[in-house]
Amino acid sequence: MKSVKVFAPATVANVVCGYDILGFAVNQPGDEVVMRLTGGKGISITKITGDEGKLPLDPEKNTVSASVQHYLNHIGMPDTGVEIELHKKMPIGSGLGSSSASTVAGLFAINTLFDNRLSNRDLVPFAMKGEELACGYGHADNVAPALMGGFVLIRSYEPLDIISLPFPQDFHAAIVYPEVDVPTKDARQMIRSKVQLKDAVTQWGNVAGLVSGLFLNDYGLIGRSMTDILVEPVRSILIPDFAVLKSLALENGGLGFGISGSGPSVFALTRDAETAAGITARLQQHLKKMDINSLAFVSEVNKKGPILLD
Repeated sequence: MKSVKVFAPATVANVVCGYDILGFAVNQPGDEVVMRLTGGKGISITKITGDEGKLPLDPEKNTVSASVQHYLNHIGMPDTGVEIELHKKMPIGSGLGSSSASTVAGLFAINTLFDNRLSNRDLVPFAMKGEELACGYGHADNVAPALMGGFVLIRSYEPLDIISLPFPQDFHAAIVYPEVDVPTKDARQMIRSKVQLKDAVTQWGNVAGLVSGLFLNDYGLIGRSMTDILVEPVRSILIPDFAVLKSLALENGGLGFGISGSGPSVFALTRDAETAAGITARLQQHLKKMDINSLAFVSEVNKKGPILLD
């Protein structure tokens, strides 16, 4: 029985102003998948750990198995026997691409078992099927960086056009997950369907400025471009004391601050690990005063994407 064990990283999506088009991978947290090819037919999920019973074992309803099935259909092996173990090493509903990390680990595993027939970039559309199952919309700003590593821009969805962006090599992310519930589907429904042209122009300028800052290694340009006037004002309502957390991060060396994905996790970009650690400590102290438990992660931008563990 041929088997592999894979780790796939969490991601920060949107990166403030880049709703559904920008994201980057981090070294921690992430998810693990153990996958085996069997002599039987069909996909089965034999074990899920770390999910507190929240995720379905039904292979048609789980993002990992559903995406793997799309892959097998594509390569002309739809009835292949596959056993999957999913080990959640990150919180569900955190805004850190929990479903993405699981799905990407599963796709990397099955592709490895079939001798890497597709590139990681070519696996993105299959991972998007998992995101569609998880939140109703197949966006790529989590799955693309999780698969490809680094900082990623989704220039277009139809046709899918993904660009890997350069970024300052000393970049660190200070991430704090307040343990409050912000379901992705609910968060998406809060977003305005129409915006004023002047607001759109401001947002376009910020996205262009952020991408330019990444190319130029211009920290000042990156920081002042990390402003969102369309989505953050609405979603931040769901995060306790968001404005205070933002002020604390920026006052303690953060280049920019925002919501990771749909939240409730928040993040700051910094020039070094020490600054990032200081920010996470300040944010956690403030949340503790509010009787809100939290988890914190300090990470470089992950450059590798998913990896084999054994």
